[in-house]
Amino acid sequence: MSDRETPYVLKVSSQKASLWKKEKPLVSHLDVELTERCNNNCLHCCIALPADDLVAKKRELSTGTVRDILTEAVSLGCLSVRFTGGEPLLREDFEELYLHARKTGLKVILFTNATLVTPAFAALLSRIPPLEEIEISVYGMHKNSYEAVTRTPGSFEASWRGIHLLLERKVPFVVKSALLPQNREDVEEFEAWAATVPWMDDFPSYSVFLDLHCRRNEMKNQTIRNLRPAPEEGVEFLARRKEKYLKEVGTFCSKFIGPPGDSLFACGAGLGGACVDAYGVVQPCMDLRHSQTLYDLRKGSLKEAVTHFFPEVRKIKARNRDYLSRCARCFLKGLCEQCPARSWAEHGTLDTPVDYYCEIAHTEARVLGLLQKDEKAWEVMDWKERIRDLSQIDHGQMQRRASWT
Repeated sequence: MSDRETPYVLKVSSQKASLWKKEKPLVSHLDVELTERCNNNCLHCCIALPADDLVAKKRELSTGTVRDILTEAVSLGCLSVRFTGGEPLLREDFEELYLHARKTGLKVILFTNATLVTPAFAALLSRIPPLEEIEISVYGMHKNSYEAVTRTPGSFEASWRGIHLLLERKVPFVVKSALLPQNREDVEEFEAWAATVPWMDDFPSYSVFLDLHCRRNEMKNQTIRNLRPAPEEGVEFLARRKEKYLKEVGTFCSKFIGPPGDSLFACGAGLGGACVDAYGVVQPCMDLRHSQTLYDLRKGSLKEAVTHFFPEVRKIKARNRDYLSRCARCFLKGLCEQCPARSWAEHGTLDTPVDYYCEIAHTEARVLGLLQKDEKAWEVMDWKERIRDLSQIDHGQMQRRASWT
């Protein structure tokens, strides 16, 4: 009797199957920032504290507390956890936390710089795979460029040693980078090498328009601002592969577009997921540290946060007059990265427009042919027709229509 004929197995197309009979889980994915500390000191990083910051280390969640959070998440339907930081492998209990996550059935996504990957850890990942590709940040193909970004002697050799250990053990990973003046000349070489990584089925992703420090360290923020490319320069870099760019951005834009009104949370923050920081604070988005959006797990539960606290957060409306006159009326929501988290990082509020992201969105809209040179999107009345035209033209037409910067 074949698999197809067995009375004990029913095969259903994954596109028709549902993991949930009636309703989706309260938490399908969990982000856990295990530490703010990092063994690198990257120029552009919006979070890192020194690896030897004993005050921060003492405040971090205990092994048992993280285990309890993971266990509760699973009871709420969670299927995957992303361990991030800082550098999560700085945690001396990381292997224990990893094994607990896998034993409870969670897929594990690991964000790392790979410098702390050891032969024993690579062997563990090979023996008990995370079921998701590890995501490794690579900041340069040469010692001088890499360490100009990380500002940490020896980090180049350590990172590539870790990468090669994972390759030898055939542990799946993908690579990403940040576009910075210090490593700009390495881009072509980096992408050529990335194409040889067995699990890379596309070009590596880049942080181009750098986020500010989400805990609002102004000295750090000034450094990041100085590294940011002009909107036109950043969009030109992203649009190097024109057809791919137009397909991805045009499709996303046509689906998620239109004026948001006074609603601040047009994104998925707090819907089916949660983010826990290194000290036990849970929030709808890891970058959103405004006091109105933080829930202390030491005084409650993950279930309470996602069923009662997050819905109230999502009800918060914009009051800033500038936001209401511009962002609330702007149809470029599918392009613009303006959100409460970025407003918080830039201005310390939830609803202050961020001009940098506004300029980026307008630049991309001009690339797509949605705006003329001097038009402001919040003044456009026929945006529905423009979007309809965008969704109906093929990629060749879109390429000819685009106004390249």
